[in-house]
Amino acid sequence: MTEDGLPFFVYGTLLPGERNHDRFLGGRVRGQCPAVLPGAVLYHGPGYPYAVEGPGEVRGALVTAAPGAYGELLAVLDELEGYLGPGHPRNLYERVARPVVPRPDGPDGRGASDVPDVSDGPARPVRAWVYLAGAAVTRSLRTGGTPVPGGDWLARHPRPGPGTP
Repeated sequence: MTEDGLPFFVYGTLLPGERNHDRFLGGRVRGQCPAVLPGAVLYHGPGYPYAVEGPGEVRGALVTAAPGAYGELLAVLDELEGYLGPGHPRNLYERVARPVVPRPDGPDGRGASDVPDVSDGPARPVRAWVYLAGAAVTRSLRTGGTPVPGGDWLARHPRPGPGTP
């Protein structure tokens, strides 16, 4: 299977409502839905999280590029994530293709909009690009990192409700 045109799984500052969502995804995304990355653990980083392969799951969103925006989206996400190429020793994150499970009935009430392989039945895994922590970062997190409870970056602290400063 070719890796060209895969959707992206995002789980931190690229999630809706987070600081990088509009800046990097705005105008470049056709659709998104809640999703889960099985076989990974989410760790706190310096203002953003890292996902590392391990026993657990990471909650996030599956996003698909807008028509004609795939190459641009791939390039801006690679730059944001410090991805220099497969296995590069200075990668902050490693971009890898992994199965991700869409959750069209996610807890935030958003439906699956233009996300591949989402049907009215049980969600089937979708192959997507995921940015996992690079090798050096992974070693450090496994020995002294702090996991994010439940693998959910948005639940790491209470979020203000409407009208709350």
